[in-house]
Amino acid sequence: MQTIALGSDHAGYELKKMLISYLESNNLSVKDFGTYSRESVDYPDFAHPLAAAVENGDHTFGILICGSANGVAITANKHQGIRAAICWTEEIASLARQHNDANVLCIPARFVSEETAIKMVHVFSKTPFEGGRHAARVGKIAC
Repeated sequence: MQTIALGSDHAGYELKKMLISYLESNNLSVKDFGTYSRESVDYPDFAHPLAAAVENGDHTFGILICGSANGVAITANKHQGIRAAICWTEEIASLARQHNDANVLCIPARFVSEETAIKMVHVFSKTPFEGGRHAARVGKIAC
């Protein structure tokens, strides 16, 4: 069974709450890493623990949400075992999995609709890594 880690800052809080409801209604196991309100917070406080939990195998993949998705992606990608991808369409989410073996989906809350976010989460969770020619490239990412 897939276990999904979710985290957001204040800008992504409402979208995160909606995605948790969506995932739980589809019988998926969800761990909420915060934030738990719309009060202003610092995104690294949530992105680092989530990235560490995905990196060590506690969760199948992660979803991080902030206003632009840049801050959470930059933070998560500091972890060697994380490949966090900023996505804003279903196709980009699919390619992030197929070609980059992304394990954290970063969603820009201020730039995507709830419908698009749901579609991205669905495709991200169902799309396998293609491997092949992409595996060698992914293998070169770590420092």
